[in-house]
Amino acid sequence: MKTRDQILDILAGAPEVRGAELLKRLQISRQALNVHLKDLIASGRVVKEGVTKGVTYRISTQKKRRPPVSRFSRKCPLKGLQEDRVFEEIALLMNLEAQMAKNVADIVQYAFTEMLNNAIDHSRSATCKIDFAVDPYKCVFRIRDFGVGLFRSIAAQLHLADERDALGELLKGKTTTIPEKHTGEGIFFTSKAADIISFRSHAIQLSYDNSRRDVFVEEKRFLNGTDVSFSISRKSKRQLSAVFAEFAPERHGYRFEKTRVLVKMFQRDYVSRSEARRMLAGLDKFKEIDLDFSGVVSLGQGFADEVFRVFGRAHPEIIIRTLHLNPTIEPVIRHVVDDNMQA
Repeated sequence: MKTRDQILDILAGAPEVRGAELLKRLQISRQALNVHLKDLIASGRVVKEGVTKGVTYRISTQKKRRPPVSRFSRKCPLKGLQEDRVFEEIALLMNLEAQMAKNVADIVQYAFTEMLNNAIDHSRSATCKIDFAVDPYKCVFRIRDFGVGLFRSIAAQLHLADERDALGELLKGKTTTIPEKHTGEGIFFTSKAADIISFRSHAIQLSYDNSRRDVFVEEKRFLNGTDVSFSISRKSKRQLSAVFAEFAPERHGYRFEKTRVLVKMFQRDYVSRSEARRMLAGLDKFKEIDLDFSGVVSLGQGFADEVFRVFGRAHPEIIIRTLHLNPTIEPVIRHVVDDNMQA
């Protein structure tokens, strides 16, 4: 008998059952039990009642086995489309105000309108497909256009060698293909506000997972246009104002003057000055730069010198911080910084 069928069998024999009793009888881990219960609750077959240690589970008595999951799906022509009007319609039809806390609703509204606006202004697609859903655990949306492709657009505008080079530029922030209309902040701030967001275009998928504080790049089957998928927990405590405050703080007049660069997105082993120059391109637009060295296993003297001496001297007004340094590369940076201070 499958584990979920065992759970249903146990629940059918009592008015309500605690999680500890299920663990004892099933002999599985708490994590595995939570996965099964989450799916059974989402399907409407099991009801969860109470909070913390008082939580109990029971068989649903509703005739309709699937819960009322709110969904919106539509294919829209992009010409003349207004992202705020689309969100207002979704919010009204799905009663979003009653389905999530205000902090989550604020993030969803910001993220959705920013991503749809990108499709309207940048994609050069005639139409886009919008999917929006709220289930008992999370709010998700997907915006798919059929245009030029996010990474190809950036690569062409910035005269980059290929679409992979566009990944690094996107991660820095302030990257836009229409500077007269956009600041390039939308994707950056949305990536920090989501639980998980992915951008898939052509053969590349770029994913941000803020629960793990990491970024992933995957090779995918070729996809025409751009597909943006966003997800956030309905119980998220994240505040949009806090996301803005971290990278557009009061000390900079609430302007987007601080960025965080995940160094490993450019290359895991850094040796040459040319690699450093590629990473630093465009960062002179910021006043504070956090260089996150997570996952970087080696560093060349030339790379470190270009970043911390050459760039540092050329832009003394810019504050550069290092995060998550591997002990093996820390001496290389310290050597350059110490020599620079003595010079």
